[in-house]
Amino acid sequence: MAPPTETLTAERILEATEEVLRRHGPAKATVVDVARALGVSHGSVYRHFRTKAALREAVTKRWLDRTSERLAVIVDADGTPEQRLRAWLAALFEAKRHKAGDDPELFATYTVLTDENGTAVGDHLADLTRQLTRIIAEGAGSGAFSVPDPAAAARAVFQATGRFHDPCYAREWTAPGVDEEFTAVVDLLMRGLGSPSR
Repeated sequence: MAPPTETLTAERILEATEEVLRRHGPAKATVVDVARALGVSHGSVYRHFRTKAALREAVTKRWLDRTSERLAVIVDADGTPEQRLRAWLAALFEAKRHKAGDDPELFATYTVLTDENGTAVGDHLADLTRQLTRIIAEGAGSGAFSVPDPAAAARAVFQATGRFHDPCYAREWTAPGVDEEFTAVVDLLMRGLGSPSR
């Protein structure tokens, strides 16, 4: 239990919520459990998050944002658009694979939560697509990629690589040969994006 003198913040509540979800799962975790873990009344939690649904959406967003933030660093990194696109796709696959493999119970919990939190998931997918669009637009601007519409190309790349980041494929992410399959898909996409003059 947290000391009662420690300031209750939204971040502390989200940390406690994640731990409660890990222990109890999404079906049994309650706001009372979160409050108990923090050593406060459930009313104190509701002052930060008006409903249980709002709390669950916030913790889902926090979980998804961890991946987005890691990937944003690659968008702004040095390197050619081709290098950054490859690195971004590889980092997305690795992040999702780690989430599924390192803590399977929590991954299963978040899979349930993402199904019920369309807004958080929609925002996450839109953010990832914007990141891809930036890389592809820079490639189109430099002549590395031959695409008339970088946003449409980004959506296509995201969809084409879905097997390597959509949670419904998580069971396949540790299968023998999956890394080679990922590389083959990315190589194909890079050839498709490439400028014919290069």
